[in-house]
Amino acid sequence: MRLFVGISTLACLMVADHSSSVIKSVDAFVPRSLQQQKYSGIPTSSEDAIVLSSTSVGEMEGATNGAVGATKKSVASAPKIAQRWRKSTKQLATLGPASSDRAMIEKLFLAGADIFRLNFSHGSQEQKKELLDTIRSVEEQYSHPIAALGDLQGPKLRVGEFSSETGEMLEEGQIFRLDLDEAKGDNKRVMLPHPEIIEASEVGHTLLLDDGKVKLSVSGKGEGYLDCTVEVGGKISNRKGVNTPDSVLEISPLTPKDRSDLEYMLKIGVDWVALSFVQRPEDIEEVHALIDVNLPAGAFRPHVMAKIEKPSCFEGDSLKKIVALCDGIMVARGDLGVECAPEDVPLLQKEIIDECRSQGKPVVVATQMLESMIESPTPTRAEASDVATAIYDGADAIMLSAESAAGKYPEESVAMQQRIINRVESDRHYQSMMNGSAPIPDSTPTDAIIVAARQIANTIGAKAIVCFTLGGTTALRASKKRPDVPILAISPFKETARQLVMSWGVYPDFPKTGSFGLEVDEEQVFDLSSPVVEEASEDFDMVLREACRAALAKGLVNDPNDLLVVTAGLPFGTPGAANIIRVVPAAGPSCWDGICRVD
Repeated sequence: MRLFVGISTLACLMVADHSSSVIKSVDAFVPRSLQQQKYSGIPTSSEDAIVLSSTSVGEMEGATNGAVGATKKSVASAPKIAQRWRKSTKQLATLGPASSDRAMIEKLFLAGADIFRLNFSHGSQEQKKELLDTIRSVEEQYSHPIAALGDLQGPKLRVGEFSSETGEMLEEGQIFRLDLDEAKGDNKRVMLPHPEIIEASEVGHTLLLDDGKVKLSVSGKGEGYLDCTVEVGGKISNRKGVNTPDSVLEISPLTPKDRSDLEYMLKIGVDWVALSFVQRPEDIEEVHALIDVNLPAGAFRPHVMAKIEKPSCFEGDSLKKIVALCDGIMVARGDLGVECAPEDVPLLQKEIIDECRSQGKPVVVATQMLESMIESPTPTRAEASDVATAIYDGADAIMLSAESAAGKYPEESVAMQQRIINRVESDRHYQSMMNGSAPIPDSTPTDAIIVAARQIANTIGAKAIVCFTLGGTTALRASKKRPDVPILAISPFKETARQLVMSWGVYPDFPKTGSFGLEVDEEQVFDLSSPVVEEASEDFDMVLREACRAALAKGLVNDPNDLLVVTAGLPFGTPGAANIIRVVPAAGPSCWDGICRVD
């Protein structure tokens, strides 16, 4: 047996009888997996000792490359970026010209970004593949799942071109015609190359041009044209956008470009697909059907996220059905803010978040969160308040668009979001709000286990709830309850782990090979830069040791007596099964209250 030293108390493991089955430890981190290795005998010098640290996270030493580094063989030092794993609200950063190189992507990850958005509205497919490869490289370096979301552009509804290169000024009260004539427009008419808009519009419907800067009301309709009264005048120029807040258009949310991009996303293996221009539940069914047809053999199915940006999503029970059909929702406040009254958007945001929480689906709040940071190193107070409001509302994640993609301060924008998250989540009112709005548990064994785990964790002051999950169901149900401690989700599938990154409070971890068990050499167990887990038998003690390893790797525990509440399902390999709760100390399942048994 090797010597284990707990440097926080400067105490050594005292071995009175080498053959004894019980070892008394003051402050030693002695997982059973380490006790059963090939090494024997007590080291003769301090250089051979394995140094174990239970100092505070702030005192931990870590290498800049993300691996744990120490002056000796430090195997229990929490990562230097441990605070990175302690926030519950996730951060989604859009990549673009300002954040396309590896150095910046790594900086954004370290600053707090959990998910990276690949916007297929701009750039080539090959550029997106390069970005995805870089994301996977950073993920490998830090041994932590990072999700990639591919965002489809969706239909772009625009007017045609004008004879004047500078456009035309429309006056309030005048009549302006939108038609199918390909002739260039003037101040009386312009082409609208979308017959579906003309067909769906009725007298009294509103049409918005150029993000709502010009407002038209349909006053007459004929074969192939709409006569509109200008209610809010302004200048209109070539190819400006058209919004139809009162109409449901009989068009697919997927253009030919989107179909090509979706097929490419499935080929390169994005974790999430975001669908734009969702008007009704049938749009979600359409994208699912396309994924079924185009998913390469053996590929992992991506999760689908619906971007809510049309008023029609709130008609009847459409929102409830859309959430049920999706794996996640994005509150796309850009177009939503154009097509809905400004005073309605905050209420709709809360409605969407509440529905997602009720169904246990992750929800992202997006658009103009820190808009001024495109040009400024600090946000406005109103923007900081907007970010905080989304967090108080219970959003799973908040997103940056141009701030991280094309702004002057991408890293500072991500860091500012994390600062706001940390501040809000430390507010005593925040957790009381989360508790007060917790959905009623379903009458299922899994929900019963999760509710019990949350209560046990609160009672004993556990550092984390650990969920072993195949497809992510158990972790999602735990996230739905908004526990007071982090949720450590361990899955044998790296794709599941990446998809879970989107969910509130969930920090996934995965072995390098597809096993829940842990059979490794002594010096590899806590090599956080490259965790190695080989195939092992379905032994529950091995599962528990893996929970302790993962909690240490994330810096969620830093003392051998820190407690974890572990949930799992037997028999192993049964999706959605959660029927076991076990409380284990960070020292491993063979230890309790400073005493570790060696079999």
